[in-house]
Amino acid sequence: MAKPPTRRRMAIVATLTVAGLVVAMVCGMVVGPTSIGTWRVIGDVFSHVGIGHSTLSGLQSTIIWQLRAPRMVLGLLAGAMLSVAGGTYQGVFRNPLADPYLLGVAAGAGLGATFAIVGAGTGVATPTWTPLLAFLGAMVAVSCTWLIGGRGMRSNASTLILAGVAVSALLTSMQTFLQQQSSSNSIARVYIWLLGSLASANWHSVTMVLPYVALCTLICVASGRALDVMSVGEDESRSLGIRVRQVRFVVIAASSLGTAAIVSAVGLIGFVGIIVPHIVRLLVGTSYRRILPISVAFGAMFLVFADTIARTVMAPSELPLGVVTAVIGAPVFVLILSLRRPVVR
Repeated sequence: MAKPPTRRRMAIVATLTVAGLVVAMVCGMVVGPTSIGTWRVIGDVFSHVGIGHSTLSGLQSTIIWQLRAPRMVLGLLAGAMLSVAGGTYQGVFRNPLADPYLLGVAAGAGLGATFAIVGAGTGVATPTWTPLLAFLGAMVAVSCTWLIGGRGMRSNASTLILAGVAVSALLTSMQTFLQQQSSSNSIARVYIWLLGSLASANWHSVTMVLPYVALCTLICVASGRALDVMSVGEDESRSLGIRVRQVRFVVIAASSLGTAAIVSAVGLIGFVGIIVPHIVRLLVGTSYRRILPISVAFGAMFLVFADTIARTVMAPSELPLGVVTAVIGAPVFVLILSLRRPVVR
């Protein structure tokens, strides 16, 4: 059994993660098609808290605070939520391949978004309904999964996973049927949404998802001790006083609710929820009391860096964010597998 990391190592990992997060935030504010000096942007940020004065023009200030800042903040929220949800799912299901979309969130959100986008051409819905219908679709999917595989005294993690696979398959087939009935223009818009993007980020979308992400992240991080106990097995956990079904319900509900809120705002962004917890596990060990809080900061840093690449590598065009996270995430995941066999207790 591997020894837990020392306090010194934990301090180094935490310090480097926070430093990387700060660098990512600066890059999110500074890097873009319109060149604005780094120190001028930093000076403008400090001027908003009463330190010094800004040297930016009105147009530059608008670019920073109405375009780049909300995009960066939404990226922080999305990365943090997807990462901590992925780590929590891996813990509660004791499965290293678990991610936030395991129980049908992606399929349900995709169906809801497809209905809104396709229905916009028939008068049934409007594009502004896309986030709402995506959120509702995600929550309906997870609720169906829980009703099928999570009820009853004999329910366990395996039955929930199988129920999630079945619900996802059904909703994905319904989404495919809707796409077949739509125009090529609608299909293109659906695929753009499915690949994820922060291009439409604004302060309204930030304020809409912030309460969900804040509450659900706190619940997930607070569940670390219970997940550590549950890693020994369900029967052993019950003998140690853990109410396994109640803990599983609360953790899944929080992870799914936060993920659904993020997906409704930015679309489906893959690999974040699966690779970030694995990377953090290599750095800090197998205890979820350490994995989950570090994953919050690491995931936020990762997604903001990925979004910076997405909007600059082909400027003035943008790459879908999901493409960037997949291009980065897949090789990293393969590298992790080659370095060490994943262990989820």
